Amino acid sequence: EWLRRRLRMYIWKQWKKPKTKVQNLHKLGIPEWQAYQWGNSRLGYWRIAGSPVLSRSITNEKLALAGYYDFPAQYEQLRKLH
Repeated sequence: EWLRRRLRMYIWKQWKKPKTKVQNLHKLGIPEWQAYQWGNSRLGYWRIAGSPVLSRSITNEKLALAGYYDFPAQYEQLRKLH
């Protein structure tokens, strides 16, 4: 979804340096070689945010635990009420 991808993009952007990206991806459970590949990638923020690596490491559950509001789930609940 667009909003979750946008959140992942901002998180990726906050990490700034390749070294920080590699360390944080590795902390989130990505193998070190793959974290190194993606952390040093030249792709833009939006492209990386849509990658399987960020979708696997920064899951929807982790976003919810971090305090990000789950708009799509809330919308579905409200839609069922009407």
